Amino acid sequence: MSTFFSARPHRGLSKGFYKDPDFDYEVRCLLGAVAYGAAEAGEILATVDDVGDGDHDHWFRAWHDLGSRVHAAADREAAAGRTVTASAAYLRAATYLAVAVNAASGLQSEDQLTSTFRLQRSSWERFVDTTDRIVERVTIPWEQDSMPGWFLRPSTDPGPRRTLVMVNGSDGATSGLWHNGAAGALARGYNVLLFDGPGQQSMLFERGIGFRPDWESVLTPVVDLLLGRSDVDPGRLAVYGLSQGGYWVPRALAYEHRFAAAVADPGVVDVAASWTAHIPSSLMSLFRSGKKEAFDRDMSLGMRFSSSTARTWAFRARPYGRTGYFDTLAQVHEYALTADEMAGITTPLLVTDPEDEQFWPGQSERLAAGAGGPTELARFTAAEGANFHCQPLARQLTDARMFGWLDSVLA
Repeated sequence: MSTFFSARPHRGLSKGFYKDPDFDYEVRCLLGAVAYGAAEAGEILATVDDVGDGDHDHWFRAWHDLGSRVHAAADREAAAGRTVTASAAYLRAATYLAVAVNAASGLQSEDQLTSTFRLQRSSWERFVDTTDRIVERVTIPWEQDSMPGWFLRPSTDPGPRRTLVMVNGSDGATSGLWHNGAAGALARGYNVLLFDGPGQQSMLFERGIGFRPDWESVLTPVVDLLLGRSDVDPGRLAVYGLSQGGYWVPRALAYEHRFAAAVADPGVVDVAASWTAHIPSSLMSLFRSGKKEAFDRDMSLGMRFSSSTARTWAFRARPYGRTGYFDTLAQVHEYALTADEMAGITTPLLVTDPEDEQFWPGQSERLAAGAGGPTELARFTAAEGANFHCQPLARQLTDARMFGWLDSVLA
């Protein structure tokens, strides 16, 4: 990734896997997926052993090639009727290809982005087709359009049960929600709803629909759909927001009050902080002064020194639907919670607070302090191997604490 979006240097497993903080963080996320069968440690380690620091072309090719090979192997197993093996391989392929989709931002062009996303999404859909889990594809009406969703049930029992709605982050694959909470929820008897919201995955790459700051406009139709189902307990509906979902969920909760419990992992009050932290103060002075032409000019000059940074900016800016550096950053600043909105959150809320949070440090505490309803802060530490954004190497520990809290609230 780039100077503008890079994570801070890591401590805890202090040598890490790469000096490049983004490569290193991605490997940690992949290893965290192993616990739920969404990756294989040997495949990960063999792949990174051959990719050097900062080699974006090789990084993309390595994960694209691995995901393609595992997908092809899954196809062979499925054709032979070995669906258990096929399903596991499709899920792993989806995980590896998701890395390749994001890695496309570091390439000279985005020519391979669409085809890579389609192969990644195909891997997820084939997992849905071959898994022994109960999965129903659903269409969620949304304004003049619709959103694709997947409703998962832990058993065939038709009675109403606890249901968890999962809200993804800014660039996470839908398949990534499997090891970031969905599998854990199913094991504990929850229904789970996954979906692509505006600016996410198929909504962006295939329909060209960008982000929305007013996420209540997204979650309200989701709640409407779920409350029309006989297998959903209307009094035990919960919502979970991962990464930038830690902004979208609290924003929606300020206006949508039908959830019985919510989790922000982590809490995000001001999305733009992860952008502005890496922009020189001289440029930010121009921005805050409203000097659009000067800001765009100087940003453009700076981008000439790093084509990788320029490509990553374009990739990150794409879901916000603005052209020009000033207009994009101004739009990102719209993704911020006001004090009144935080005070309007009356839903019981759990906010994770990992040590060494790279992108929104201190914002979990701000959200927990500002929320108007009962709130609990769940701290995760380096001593537990649970530091960094979204606790990538401690997803089972995250599930244990999250579902322990949810079980007590929803009881």
